Amino acid sequence: MPRATVFRPAHSADAYAVALPERHTGPTDHVAIQHFPLKLISRRMLAPAIGHYSFVRDDGLPLDFIPGQFIQVHFEYADGTATKRSYSLATIHDHAMGPGEAVEIAVSYVPGGAATALFEGLEVGGTVDASGPFGRFCLMPGDANARYLLIATGTGVTPYRSMLPQLEAAIRERGVQVVLLFGARTPAELLYGDEFRAFADKHPDHFRFMPCFSRELPDAGSPHAHADVRHGYVQQFLDEVAPDASHDIAYLCGNPNMVDACFEALKACALEVKQIRREKYVSSK
Repeated sequence: MPRATVFRPAHSADAYAVALPERHTGPTDHVAIQHFPLKLISRRMLAPAIGHYSFVRDDGLPLDFIPGQFIQVHFEYADGTATKRSYSLATIHDHAMGPGEAVEIAVSYVPGGAATALFEGLEVGGTVDASGPFGRFCLMPGDANARYLLIATGTGVTPYRSMLPQLEAAIRERGVQVVLLFGARTPAELLYGDEFRAFADKHPDHFRFMPCFSRELPDAGSPHAHADVRHGYVQQFLDEVAPDASHDIAYLCGNPNMVDACFEALKACALEVKQIRREKYVSSK
């Protein structure tokens, strides 16, 4: 059965999520959805308008999840209306998480947004209500492909950070190749770029990191300036990595226009729908 496209927010603090109704079995079926409090333990800025938030469950219980899944944060508008926002888990995860381990997300700030106000005003030690884990944008245990094409824009790269231990295991156990095409406007918005670059340096024969900057290239001598940097949009460089239906599985995450453009390009390269796993982020207006 073809995989449904899932529509989720652009990790904006002010957005909505609609998941298509198709259900199928997969690696997330055994993970129970729970409701729990999260206590903030630290936060830092990833980019001028994007924060990295680290929480722990405040009820002393573990949050197990599959890399690629997301949680929902619940809160109320000023008039008391209940609402929620969805955020992919950024936690680098290679085990069943125990109590007290970090639950990490990346949050984009939207000026004037109610959820943005919630996150910007949240002090270390403060709590939010959350539920999860949700989602099926995950690596599949039965994959036998020779290469993964991971394609993202903006905060759509967050799930791939969480997947790094799984990718490392796939490299070690079956020699899989991985290409990460990551689109950002400027070097300042290359989320987790240092971590992906370090992973590429650790696995030079198996992991290729290709940042694509649409507006501004890094300065010469910058850590972000290397041979795989490109100027333009990720979909412009798909041909360079030569998608091959005989051995590729592709993941697309982020801006809907990018996801749609890459989906069509990959189909034109003869990849079947089941070889293209998609998650779109859409912002509320």
